[in-house]
Amino acid sequence: MKVSPNTATPLQRSNEAKRPSEALYGWLFASPWIAGLLVFYAIPLLSSFYFSLTTYSILQPGEFVGFGNYAALMHDPVFWKSIVNTVYYVIFFVPLSIFMGVALAMLLNMKVRGMSVYRTVFFLPTLVPSVAMAVLWMWLLNPGFGLVNGMLDAFGIQGPAWLGSETWSKPSLIIMSLWGIGQSIVIYLAGLNDISSDYYEAAEIDGAGWFSKMKSVTLPLLTPVIFYNLVMGMIHAFQQFALPYTMTGGRGTPADSMKFYVMYLYDNGFKFFKMGYASAMAWILFAVVMGLTALIFATSRRWVHYQGE
Repeated sequence: MKVSPNTATPLQRSNEAKRPSEALYGWLFASPWIAGLLVFYAIPLLSSFYFSLTTYSILQPGEFVGFGNYAALMHDPVFWKSIVNTVYYVIFFVPLSIFMGVALAMLLNMKVRGMSVYRTVFFLPTLVPSVAMAVLWMWLLNPGFGLVNGMLDAFGIQGPAWLGSETWSKPSLIIMSLWGIGQSIVIYLAGLNDISSDYYEAAEIDGAGWFSKMKSVTLPLLTPVIFYNLVMGMIHAFQQFALPYTMTGGRGTPADSMKFYVMYLYDNGFKFFKMGYASAMAWILFAVVMGLTALIFATSRRWVHYQGE
């Protein structure tokens, strides 16, 4: 019970003055997170920008060169090759993952006996570590004794070299990545179950069929979930590293067709000890991802629809 200052005794006023404010308690409880943010994120982030302006090599402090690292990157053929590989992956993987994720989620949302088993089967690949998944698919796509080419041979089709071919290496990686979209499927399922049945009942009264309901109700009201998966999928695709690194032993072969941006960044920072050069690459990636994310947010007003609008 709060005591009025006019009626409080001197002892009560003294205790009231000594009591910490609620804001202070809030700062105290948030201080571990704030300290972690500063120590592990903010300070390293600002430090990396400074290092991108130097020739820092971990072993030596380096010299200040301004934007020399950024200028050198513009004349680095491997840098541009890694950009081409990464953009190729993003352009094909992100739309395919959204299309397949929505389609599979709609199938798994049907009222069929044993559907929980099918949902579990589609989600299980997401539990497999990236390295284990890479090893598994290296066996499946082996041109000599792999299961995929073996199945193609049964139909009289000669399978490609897959990971050993400059043409088929990136499509192989996209196929592997699509195998693990179970997590996004779960999110799409949650979005589908969140759509009110009132919309479908109103559409049925108007004589809408399955396709019309999907086009006019399901997909528009699922756009917030698609928007989320689009942003997260794009960010994840630009940071592709574990699968190509494991499959090629970090070499990016054949002919650098699997040399992705983050792989080349890792090589410069931890193989060649050109940490300033790698930091410049990191900031370029940060700027590109932030720019694309801002563009998606800016255009989302035109195509993202929320229930009740």
